Amino acid sequence: MIVARSYSQKTVAVFGLARTGLASVRALRAGGAHVIAWDDNSTARDAGHDASAEITPWREWAWDGIAALILSPGVPLTHPRPHEVVTHAKAANVPVIGDVELFAREIRPDVARPGKAPVIAITGTNGKSTTTALLGHILAAAGFDAQVGGNIGKSVLELAPPGPKTVYVLEMSSFQIDLTPGLHPDVALLSNLTPDHIDRHGSMENYAAVKARLLRQVAKDGHVIVGVDDDHSAAIFTALSAKGGAAAIPVSVGKILGRGVFAVDGALYDAQGPRAAKVMALEDAPRLPGAHNGQNIALAYAAARIFVKDAHTVTNAISTFPGLAHRMEEVGHIGKTRFINDSKATNADATARALACYPDIFWIAGGKPKEGGIESLAQYFPRIRKAYLIGEAAGAFARTLEGKTPFEMAGTLDKAVEAAAADAARSTAPAPVVLLSPASASYDQFKDFEQRGDVFRALVAKLPQEVRAAS
Repeated sequence: MIVARSYSQKTVAVFGLARTGLASVRALRAGGAHVIAWDDNSTARDAGHDASAEITPWREWAWDGIAALILSPGVPLTHPRPHEVVTHAKAANVPVIGDVELFAREIRPDVARPGKAPVIAITGTNGKSTTTALLGHILAAAGFDAQVGGNIGKSVLELAPPGPKTVYVLEMSSFQIDLTPGLHPDVALLSNLTPDHIDRHGSMENYAAVKARLLRQVAKDGHVIVGVDDDHSAAIFTALSAKGGAAAIPVSVGKILGRGVFAVDGALYDAQGPRAAKVMALEDAPRLPGAHNGQNIALAYAAARIFVKDAHTVTNAISTFPGLAHRMEEVGHIGKTRFINDSKATNADATARALACYPDIFWIAGGKPKEGGIESLAQYFPRIRKAYLIGEAAGAFARTLEGKTPFEMAGTLDKAVEAAAADAARSTAPAPVVLLSPASASYDQFKDFEQRGDVFRALVAKLPQEVRAAS
């Protein structure tokens, strides 16, 4: 655990007692702070009490004695309107920050001098989790103590304190960036930008601006690495390059760059030296299929090379990456049918990356809908043998698929898995794939996308014997 000492002997409020909130309570208490906390969920409140927080309804807090409000990233800060606890904090001039800000104050308390350990921050709409996990894997293989967390895995405050070989590799959501004004990473990566979380940011422009802010906060002697294949990200890269300061490295998939790192024709090229050099064949990374993973590989390679001088060490580590849970993760193989868990695909753009990888898909989709629906996936509909729709988005998805792709209103994940497995087993497809790639958030039926993926894995393991026999 990283102890948060910046509020020693002061009172700090924590609103939201899930993973990041509880970690904040523990870190603050260990650092000598008095912590008051609240969560609308009684089980979460009990966990906060066990972590030594004083559990008090937030409307009873004495704001004039509170030094800071630690806000869960899931609580609205600005749009569609600030949560009332945020409004009260701002009226009392109480800073509203998140757990990553507490981390930043401990790891780099003084921006003017070198930090205790390098920090790599990774953001973007899609690919950031895979890139984060892959980069952590590369650095660990190269002998670093790679501490991976943030929006993936552990909360940042649950990571180990810095040691001689520590490098922090953090996935950062837009919600976390909003709550972290004081993080000045050594390296920041932006994978790509497509419409997402617009309800929480108000517009695509606001969403892109939040992502760009993280890159602008990079230390002047640091590096920013940007996927330049979409217009918003390309504009951010151009602005950063013109500004000077941190070195800016472009990354592309399908486009040859005069400098930077790019993937074309199934190979990865490094053009950061005098000329472009082929460094690996993408097929040598079997757990990273598809063009989108070409971008993840290129981003992680570019960041790793800042710390690892031998390119072969980096590419060898990429080839041994085991894959990321809930992202195109094979969780079962029954007869000719493969079962792929892509629960982390919470928007249409992420799902497109999975649909592009398989020719005969029995697709499980739906959940809490996001803006735009699945209209953008029309080019992949010919790959879908049948869709099985679940959750709140089922009706809207059905209207989009009507007359284009067969579908079934399954309603729940268990019914969808059973039906899809049976249909795939009976199909004439030589290599059918049952694909959970929801193109939706999970909050209508599950706690988070991890729980949704775990349930899918368990359901596949328990498929009826007759389905297994039919396949």
